Amino acid sequence: MSENNFDVVVIGSGPGGYVAAIRAAQLGLKTACVEKDPTLGGTCLNVGCIPSKALLQASEEYAHAGKALKRHGVMVENLQLDLPVMMGHKDKVVGDLTKGIAHLFDKNDISRITGLGALGAAGEVIVTDGSGAKTVLNTKSTIIATGSASASLPGIEVDEKRIVSSTGALALDQVPGHLVVIGAGYIGLEMASVWGRLGAKITVIEFLDRIVPGMDGELATNFQKMLRRQKMKFKLSTKVTGAELTENGVALTMEPVEGGAAETLEADVVLVAVGRKPYTEGLGLEQAGVKTDGGGRIEVNEHFETSTAGVYAIGDVIAGPMLAHKAEDEGVAAAEIIAGQKSHVNYDAIPGVVYTHPELASVGQTEEQLKEAGIDYNAGSFPFIANGRARAMSATDGFVKVLADAKSDRILGVHIMGADAGTIIAEAVLAIELGASAEDLARTCHAHPTLNEALKEAALDVDERAIHV
Repeated sequence: MSENNFDVVVIGSGPGGYVAAIRAAQLGLKTACVEKDPTLGGTCLNVGCIPSKALLQASEEYAHAGKALKRHGVMVENLQLDLPVMMGHKDKVVGDLTKGIAHLFDKNDISRITGLGALGAAGEVIVTDGSGAKTVLNTKSTIIATGSASASLPGIEVDEKRIVSSTGALALDQVPGHLVVIGAGYIGLEMASVWGRLGAKITVIEFLDRIVPGMDGELATNFQKMLRRQKMKFKLSTKVTGAELTENGVALTMEPVEGGAAETLEADVVLVAVGRKPYTEGLGLEQAGVKTDGGGRIEVNEHFETSTAGVYAIGDVIAGPMLAHKAEDEGVAAAEIIAGQKSHVNYDAIPGVVYTHPELASVGQTEEQLKEAGIDYNAGSFPFIANGRARAMSATDGFVKVLADAKSDRILGVHIMGADAGTIIAEAVLAIELGASAEDLARTCHAHPTLNEALKEAALDVDERAIHV
């Protein structure tokens, strides 16, 4: 039937999928998007990026009102937490945004199809709805954008009540007395921040000898100091070997990675945040001849096309950081390539942000990566304590670091710990995208007083001529 014939069928409606569908439709391609869940937006919008940021913002305001406002002469008496209202705000934000994507689909004449999508014969996508009925979609091109799912630990069963994934951590009905977080990456530390601000005792267990793996080492070290000041406790180089439900919570057993005596830790709630894995279950990849790597990710070429002609893949199911904005850029690029245009994604200009307090933001290469690659570089840094706006905000924790090639002065990496780091990093991303030098950034006029001036000063410090320190 003609209504089941499409130019592009996108499987998955997360940030990569829905953006790919919209861009394909903008380019005049008849487009459908298949989604297994009743709402659009995928993990990021429904149980990931958006609800977590709503809780991070609300919990930060609660903590700010209780501790920091008095520095500014704002006195708050009888401060109370209404957790159901906070959760209601989170749910409303999610609901409004999912409805917004549905509106964008209608606006761009994208066919929304609910069900499990899988690859069939060449040029076919088979959709199975909740009743088991199957519909065959004929398509010239297919984009797989099914995202990722929480990774698990052997022997630890997530029940989303006392042992939770990030999904369960977003929906606790009370503040736990003691929250133990397994994994010191982005997700674990963000959720630890939410519940720590609301009154929970926090212990973070990490297999590696450092937190936020992949971030610049100096940034990570200073970040851990800041989190310790917020009363987070850390057990690094530690592996969890088991979890047993008790009458009042969970008893975790753990031991040093290098070997040693085991110990037990009691918790009210345990969050398993040990990373994510590509979600490719039921896609029919093997039958369709789509190759995957050793980690279960789909292999693609520089045009995002898989080993099967006409089948493309983007986002968390392919190599690279599992970030919503990375998936969005890949979705746009894949749609444009399918439409016959030239497009690419600059992976050196993909920022990463941890939305704790202070925030962490990074783009480009770290000092460790530059040293390992044998690249000669110059580094400049500037502390927020010397920034006028940060002083006025009582947000003086952290610093900005700029790394530039020793010969060309081209910016290779920027790393920020501080208030609004996730916003400030956008300027650094643009600088790297345009191939700017530290000198270019240093000579760019910045409004005063702003937090972004710290980035300019760090760029000046690459040449050892910072003004305000």
